[in-house]
Amino acid sequence: MRPTAPRHLVAQIKKHFPSPPAPRTIVCIGRNYADHIAELGNTRPAEPLFFLKPVRSLLLPQFHPLVLMPKGCDLHYEVELAVVLGKQVDEWKGGLRDLENVVAGYKVAIDMTARNYQSAAKEKGLPWALAKGLKSFCPISRFIPIKDIPDPHNVQLHLEVNGEKRQEDFTSLMLFDIPRLLRHVSSVMPLGPGDLLLTGTPKGAGRVMPGDKITAGVRVDGQELDLGKIKVKIVERVGGYGSDQDKEVIEKGPEAIKKEATME
Repeated sequence: MRPTAPRHLVAQIKKHFPSPPAPRTIVCIGRNYADHIAELGNTRPAEPLFFLKPVRSLLLPQFHPLVLMPKGCDLHYEVELAVVLGKQVDEWKGGLRDLENVVAGYKVAIDMTARNYQSAAKEKGLPWALAKGLKSFCPISRFIPIKDIPDPHNVQLHLEVNGEKRQEDFTSLMLFDIPRLLRHVSSVMPLGPGDLLLTGTPKGAGRVMPGDKITAGVRVDGQELDLGKIKVKIVERVGGYGSDQDKEVIEKGPEAIKKEATME
């Protein structure tokens, strides 16, 4: 039988190291850093631009850290500071001083993006779900309590590919600060405890290939936060969308594939 900790010990751990519930919604902010807008040739939004990533795209730090890259995918990384909600916000009207009342803490996140899928969707005026929502497309760090990041608008995000620096900028460069983002998003839909708000990526987003290793994190006053570290490896996805198996099902139909399998 697997040993378990006594209930009183578990209660003490939870009391001193509270952890928010699992997210039900992941909101991502686009075009929130001027240099990133410029490098992609986009226009600056008049109000926060946001989209959703499915919760099932999360790549949790305790699991095998493999980002699955579909065949033919132009895969890009985007490091971001993620806000972890501690309470429900619905038509929230708070400011900087009110953040501690609704925010539990933070995480570092990487918004993995199939850039060619996204470009194709933009041209046709379609949603970005395919480009942003594939399995393993949202690696996140462990939970960082709010006390460890007293000013979320003055931390340094960084990301490396195979040890080479690709992104490194301060969150002070955000066009819309976190209170503005929360006011805008919660005016559209409520967010609840554990939900994630990815606040946008600075310049330097770029391509990765199978075999590449990504590291990312956040620094406060020049000091790296261990809880904010991410380490993942890019591997080619064998099945699923874009694979030879997927194309065969599309061309022949699922019933034909099942019939061939039974005849073997």
